[in-house]
Amino acid sequence: MADIVYKLDPEIIIGQDTVNRVGSICSVFGSRVLVTTEQVLYENNAIERLTTVLADAGVEAILFDEIPAQATADVAETAASLARGARCNAIIGFGGLKTQSIARMASIIAGSGLEVFELLDGRKEEKGFIPFVAVPTTGRDPFLFASYFIAVDPRDRSVKLVKSPKGLCAAAVIDSGLSESLSGKFASTTFFYGFCVAVEAYCSVKSSFLSDSLLEQAISLYGQMINSYADNRNFDLIQGSVKAGFLMALGAAISAPGIGTALAYALNGRFPVAKSWSSTVLLPYVLEKLVAARPEKMAKVAALIGEPVEGSSVAEAANMAVESVRRRMGVLQVPARLKEFNLSLDRLVPVAEAARDLEFNAFSPWTIASEDAFDILKQAF
Repeated sequence: MADIVYKLDPEIIIGQDTVNRVGSICSVFGSRVLVTTEQVLYENNAIERLTTVLADAGVEAILFDEIPAQATADVAETAASLARGARCNAIIGFGGLKTQSIARMASIIAGSGLEVFELLDGRKEEKGFIPFVAVPTTGRDPFLFASYFIAVDPRDRSVKLVKSPKGLCAAAVIDSGLSESLSGKFASTTFFYGFCVAVEAYCSVKSSFLSDSLLEQAISLYGQMINSYADNRNFDLIQGSVKAGFLMALGAAISAPGIGTALAYALNGRFPVAKSWSSTVLLPYVLEKLVAARPEKMAKVAALIGEPVEGSSVAEAANMAVESVRRRMGVLQVPARLKEFNLSLDRLVPVAEAARDLEFNAFSPWTIASEDAFDILKQAF
């Protein structure tokens, strides 16, 4: 068995109303923080609630809510400049995936004085940062506990892997009460997205008994949520999503995601297509690759999502996982082709190249060249 070397930087607080503890967490760093957030969170008074919690702890909140839908990494420079000018002692990322990425990068820039392009081009800063506190409003961030995250390069909208200095994330507060309540097709695609990340990390050559234990639970939960939608059964989707997302993120940090996750981020970076939508479309084709590369693991995936694998061969059981996903996608009538997003196949070559260049693909169970990444896009188109 390969050695497991893993250190979890942040203090993790999970539960209902845990946002009420953000004030006490941040007061340790000083009396002023930058809250990097999204304007949509004004609608349910979530921002007002957070700033009140901070004020009650004697912490002044400086708000930065100017994050556009297709935000690129240079937005982090604006946030970092505001944090430096206001002499903030920490930065809170309060929102979804893009907000967490922007806030995390701003924390590095604000303390180090580095420019965003230096980070995008691979420079790593070990000491010069101000503490980052993650307060996600979605349970599907595969990089929440990882030592790196994905940012969009404003020069060409390609995705780049940015390495976090040790100790950057001081705390991650996961409050199920803040999780967005989704409905319809979009909700089901978020479960397919989480399922894709979990299965890729489960089949990664970096996986271990520890990551497998976490990811098997995540895969089972995602399977239950997908099935509840497909079969119109009751299920606590918010609590299930929070639990599955936490297990997926922790398991993926110990192991590594794969090319399906990379392509979803690369597509979202270049085009206005939600990661969950593109990940859902790509999922069956990624699973087919994994069936060939890791049939034993994919056979276990089929069992975890409730397929009747008893008496079947490994190959037969592994293929059941793919067919189960296709069947559920058909029932839920989610998009099945990339062309449904008004994309042009000719413009997807840079997407494949950017996705392939993300370093975590080195742990794929099969060797991935740019041509292989583009082949998956062609099949899904």
